Amino acid sequence: MGEYDLVVRGGTVVTGTDTFRADVGVRGGKIAAVGEGLSGTTTLDAGGMLVLPGGVDTHCHIEQLQEGGGADEESWITGSTACLAGGTTSVVTFSTQFKGQGILAPLAEYRRRAAHAMVDYGFHQIITDASDAVIFDEIPQIVAEGVRSLKAFLTYDPLHLDDRAYLRVLAAARRAGAMVTVHCENYEAINWRTEALIASGRTAPKYHAWSRPKMIEREATHCAIALAEMVDQPIQVCHVSCAEVAEEIARAQARGLKVWGETCPQYFVLTAADMDRPGFEGAKYMCSPAPRTASDHEPLWDMVRRGVLDVVSSDHSGWSYEGPKGKRVNGTDAPFRDIPNGVPGLTARLPIIFSEGVSRGRIDLNTFVRITATNPAKLFGLYPRKGSIAPGFDADLAVWDPTKRVTLANEMMQHVMDYTPYEGLQVTGWPVATIRRGEVVMRDGTVQAPVGSGQYLARDAYDMAKPRGVLPDGFDASAFA
Repeated sequence: MGEYDLVVRGGTVVTGTDTFRADVGVRGGKIAAVGEGLSGTTTLDAGGMLVLPGGVDTHCHIEQLQEGGGADEESWITGSTACLAGGTTSVVTFSTQFKGQGILAPLAEYRRRAAHAMVDYGFHQIITDASDAVIFDEIPQIVAEGVRSLKAFLTYDPLHLDDRAYLRVLAAARRAGAMVTVHCENYEAINWRTEALIASGRTAPKYHAWSRPKMIEREATHCAIALAEMVDQPIQVCHVSCAEVAEEIARAQARGLKVWGETCPQYFVLTAADMDRPGFEGAKYMCSPAPRTASDHEPLWDMVRRGVLDVVSSDHSGWSYEGPKGKRVNGTDAPFRDIPNGVPGLTARLPIIFSEGVSRGRIDLNTFVRITATNPAKLFGLYPRKGSIAPGFDADLAVWDPTKRVTLANEMMQHVMDYTPYEGLQVTGWPVATIRRGEVVMRDGTVQAPVGSGQYLARDAYDMAKPRGVLPDGFDASAFA
C-alpha cells in the first residue's frame, strides 16, 4: 500500500504563481504532498499533461427557483455533470428572492435541491426587496450560515433595485461582513430605449444589443462604485463586456477602493452580430450585458492582463432553444424584450479561456489559473480550501492536455440545454480528468461522480469582504440605515 491514497504522477503542476514538474499526493481528500517520487495506493499518470487546480466558477445559475414554482431547467445533477466534464469542481450559485417575500424559505428550498450536487457549492443571495425584515433580520441569519455574498441587480424586472434599495443592501453587507456582487446596467435607460425600439418596429433578437449599448453599462458601473465607496463596502462588478466599463473599475482601483471586476467567455468570442442570424436563431446568443463587437475582444484581454478583470466566470444562465422553458416560450415572433436572456457555458468556460488566452499567447498559464480558480476562490472566501495546489488544500485537480484540439459541439457540454452558443468553435486544450477532493470524477469525458457527493461550502469572515475604514466625513451611515 502506498503512502498516499492517490498520486497524480509526472505532470506539470501550475498554480497562480508557479509552474513546475511534480507529483501530487492525496490523503483523506486533501493535498498532502507536492514533490517527486511519491507512491500511492492509486496512481493517475499525468505525463505530458498539466495539473491545474479544479476550476472555481463563482457566477452560474443552476436550478435557480422561479417565481410561481419550479426552477430553471438546468438541474444540480446535469449542471454538476457539465462542470466536472469541463474541469470545474466548485461553484457559487444564486438563491433568489421574490418581491414581497423573504429570503429564508427560498434559501432552504434551494439548499434542499442542491443536496443532489456532485460539485462542491456555495451560494450568493439575490436581494430584490430590501425590506426591513430582510435587511436587519434575515441577512445576518444567512451570513451566519455561511452565505457570505449578496447579489444586487441594477436592472431587470422583477429583480431591479433602485439606488436607495441598493444602498440598503450595501449597508447590510457591511454590517454582516459579506461581499456584494452587482449587475450594472441602467434600468430606466434600457426601458426607455427598449420602448422606442419596439415602437419603431425593431423587435428582432439583434435589437437586444441596441437596447443596452456600452454607455448604459458604463454609467451603471460608475454609479454602483460611487455608492459602494460612500458606504465603504467591497463589491465585484459582474460580467464586464468591454474595456470602457473596465476603465471605471480601473479608476476605482487606482483610488484604492475594494472593487473587483469579472468577465465571461462570451465577451471574448461572441459578438452582437451573432444575434443577427436568420430567423429566430439570434436568440441563442442573447445575454446581458450584450456581446459587443470583434474589435472589443482584444482591449478586454488587455484588462485581464492588467489585472483589472481578475475573474472569468461562466454566467451560465441557459435556456434551451426549444421546449416549454426555452427561448421560444413566448413564440418566435416575440420582441427581444420577451425572449429569455442568458447563455449556457459551464463546460465551455475553461477550454475557451485556455484556448483563446494561453494557446493564442494572450496570457500565461499562471494567469489562467488565477482568473479561473485562485482569484474567484479568494474573492468569495473559499481560499485556502479551494483554488490552488499545495498541502492542506482540497484535492481538486484538472488534468489538462494543452495540445488537444477539439471542435465544440453541444453533446460535449453534458448540460441539459439543447444547444451551445459555441457550436463549431475550435479550441486547443482540454481536460482529460477531473479530481474532486481526491476522487477521480471524470475521465476522458465520462463523469462518474455519485449524485449528492458535492459538499456545501459554508464561508467564514474573510479579509477581502472587510471595509477599508474610509468613510465620507468619517460617518458610518450603515449603522443607522
